[in-house]
Amino acid sequence: MAAKPLTKAQLITSLAEQNGLTKKQATDFLTSLCALAYKGAKVGFTIPGLGKLELKNRKARMGRNPATGESIKIPAKKVLKFRVSKACKDAILG
Repeated sequence: MAAKPLTKAQLITSLAEQNGLTKKQATDFLTSLCALAYKGAKVGFTIPGLGKLELKNRKARMGRNPATGESIKIPAKKVLKFRVSKACKDAILG
């Protein structure tokens, strides 16, 4: 059975213990990092060694309804993407 991902509380506890911070300081840091990522995503937000969060424009295209086979037009839209860094891939995949 695979291990479960860390919960927010477990992540904060781990960050606090590893960096000699209080849980309140670790929570504040994580909250401010998320706020910076949300603001910076429009121009690209990079966390060195982890990856890059970026906003992309997806073009309009033709698609197909799988139930009826009818062609439908899919409108253009903005999507949020996260590109994993090479260092992260190498560290995890070997």
